Amino acid sequence: MSTLEALLTSRAIAVAFALCLTLHVVPTAEAAPSPKKAIWGPAQVDGRSQFPIYRDLGVGIYQASLNWSEIAPTRPAHPADPADPAYRWPEELDFVVREARRYGIRVSLQLVFSPPWANGGRPPQWAPRPGAFAGFATAAARRYPSVRHWMVWGEPSRQPNFRPLPPNRPTGPRVYSRILDRAYGALKHVRRRNLVIGGNTFTAGDVKPLQYIRSMRLPGGGPPRMDLYGHNPFTSRPPALWRPYVGSGYADFSDLDTLVGRVDRYLGRRGRRRIKLFISEFTVPTDHANHAFPFHVSRRTQAVWLGAALRITRRWPRIYTFGWFGLYDEAPNGPGGRSGDEANWGLLDWRGRRKPAYEVYKRG
Repeated sequence: MSTLEALLTSRAIAVAFALCLTLHVVPTAEAAPSPKKAIWGPAQVDGRSQFPIYRDLGVGIYQASLNWSEIAPTRPAHPADPADPAYRWPEELDFVVREARRYGIRVSLQLVFSPPWANGGRPPQWAPRPGAFAGFATAAARRYPSVRHWMVWGEPSRQPNFRPLPPNRPTGPRVYSRILDRAYGALKHVRRRNLVIGGNTFTAGDVKPLQYIRSMRLPGGGPPRMDLYGHNPFTSRPPALWRPYVGSGYADFSDLDTLVGRVDRYLGRRGRRRIKLFISEFTVPTDHANHAFPFHVSRRTQAVWLGAALRITRRWPRIYTFGWFGLYDEAPNGPGGRSGDEANWGLLDWRGRRKPAYEVYKRG
């Protein structure tokens, strides 16, 4: 197994909300938010809002997930109505929307997973009926009218996240394309300004990203509708577009030019504009071996790689947003509170102290 294939095979989608946090950092300066910069991280720590930190970092988009299987465990009588009593909308997200508005930050919501009543009684990663998912998307868009960015599923090119997904076959991308296209119509019907993020692949996968893009087809043969193409370009090499393509259908950060070429060829344009990239997640773990990635670097190298990625983002118009995962390192999980295999991917350590990458992201 290659390094890049191993990179995300061991990754779990639920890590976004599994950060173990204890302390709060008070920002020392304010920076104007940039729509080019996005982040995953906690909304609160010990009851204190983290949005002053996001404002200090210049974050333009705060990212969060809506787990349909948890929000609607029973079938709503009126699925497009967010007030249907079957819906259990998370209180934490109401807080997120209020705080984001207060600090001038946009919110992006990822619609993911399906309840048994929508997928034939299967586990949450199984594909739902497209019409049922569209009903949920409609309800979510009406429930959160200030949200403009909507991501349809997260990394559906991985079997732990999406089924059916036979390895290296077009079945999964085609099933996903029907879900995406119906969700696009539903979200645009609620509000034309909504932006729909589709694909949402990552570096490797059970279906590699370049193959996944080629296989994204509707029953009539055309591509599904979307405004932005999502991709998480994790890498074990320094980001630079001049580097040779890694090959075998993979696409890390240095292969984004190759990925864009595939998007242009198979997914086309929307109106007169080419589809831009929405990079939801990029991170570089530090300090020691960890449970999420088969590599790690020094804190200084993390900052250097982040700076390189941000320079590419700033200069290349094909990237709409660059998202970092996440704000804090995980807390030590070894015996006696010592270091174990926790993932130190944050801009802050687990105690809330700034790592060199914090200032690089802030300046970026």
